[in-house]
Amino acid sequence: MDLFDIEKPKLKIAENAFLFKEFVLFNQENLLKDLKQIFSVAPLRHMVTPAGFTMSVAMSNCGDLGWVTDKTGYLYVSNDPISGRPWPVMPATFLQLARDAAIQAGFEDFIPDVCLINQYKVGARMSLHQDKNERDFSQPIVSVSLGLPAMFQFGGFRRADKTIKIPLNHGDVLVWGGESRLRYHGILPLKAGTHTLLGERRINLTFRKAA
Repeated sequence: MDLFDIEKPKLKIAENAFLFKEFVLFNQENLLKDLKQIFSVAPLRHMVTPAGFTMSVAMSNCGDLGWVTDKTGYLYVSNDPISGRPWPVMPATFLQLARDAAIQAGFEDFIPDVCLINQYKVGARMSLHQDKNERDFSQPIVSVSLGLPAMFQFGGFRRADKTIKIPLNHGDVLVWGGESRLRYHGILPLKAGTHTLLGERRINLTFRKAA
């Protein structure tokens, strides 16, 4: 039996970009259990950008590599800079989720080697950006929403291009690749609320093939 609900319809938001509503709900209990274990090994932290700004979003990683940023730039590293140890192994639930969603979006060969984990609390946001620190742009991005709802912005290939706004709720999954792989995207400031499972926060899992 598939771990995630691949029967949910996919909504096309752009070329090679799809939204799967409530895709995660079928196996959310195991997913959240594994998430808690990751945080116990690699706690969330607020990273500092090359410009010296502390990010409003708290972050961690699991997988072969982890995405980090500091005053020297943006990069993938194999060890957690805080502990010096390798990032936690990507749980089977995470890998299955990313694979199932990617396949449903038409990316059958996607095997992520990193999951970037973002925690948003009230007012936290992610400005428009491109995911371009990876080596192979033929591989898609798989983005999973958990907890409080958020408003996702999906734009063009320049920061100034017009964006569309897509409401994301607990369990929703976005996949974009191909012609849309380098589109700008972001999250508007998170609004106050309380989720029954995750409280006053939103968790985002972003799966990538970095190496």
